[in-house]
Amino acid sequence: MVVLATKLYVSGDARESALDGLRSLVNNDVGDLDVDVELGVRHDDFPTVTLDGPDEVAARNVLAETWGEITPEFEAGETYVGTLESWDDDGFVLDAGRDVRIPADELDLGPGSPSQIRERFGLVQHVPMTFEYGGDDSSSLADAERDRLYDWTRGSGRLNVNSATRGQVRATVNRAGHAQDIVTVERLGLLEQSVVCKDSTDPPGLLAAVGEHLRSELLAVVP
Repeated sequence: MVVLATKLYVSGDARESALDGLRSLVNNDVGDLDVDVELGVRHDDFPTVTLDGPDEVAARNVLAETWGEITPEFEAGETYVGTLESWDDDGFVLDAGRDVRIPADELDLGPGSPSQIRERFGLVQHVPMTFEYGGDDSSSLADAERDRLYDWTRGSGRLNVNSATRGQVRATVNRAGHAQDIVTVERLGLLEQSVVCKDSTDPPGLLAAVGEHLRSELLAVVP
């Protein structure tokens, strides 16, 4: 079984729709392998994928690489994926099956409080993030994670969204009449997306245009 490092935290019809979408994505990930797949959701909202068949080891590796994996144990110096659970003056807290605190001085994302850093980089709640487990020392964001976030600020701007699937965000941008203003919608997690703007698009303006159509947290990344 693989526990995917992305959360299914919506309810009702939205939850069923998101679970159906995840089922399709997982089947696409491992569809070429000889393996049976069964999806579930843990009490803490992390999806589980039970694999059975000759290619189950390969399938597990593919899913862990694609989504990140929630593991029962951590080793100091190794990298893992957790979802952004909360933030305060002392740093970020990631949910990686248990709470992992990233102290403010281990964020290494420039000046400002953790809350200011979160808003500057468009880190909506529940977005998956890669960290290095510190063991007896403090954990920190992984170098690859910092590189990814700095790349966001060097581009043409983004609008990050949670509580919506990639298809829902695409449809909302189209409905708001802004399909021509974006490059693509990147999937950050199952329910966390990043709308990549064109050079001529103002991310805060796009936020204002689509925000009324989404019951989500939206944060603009302005280069």
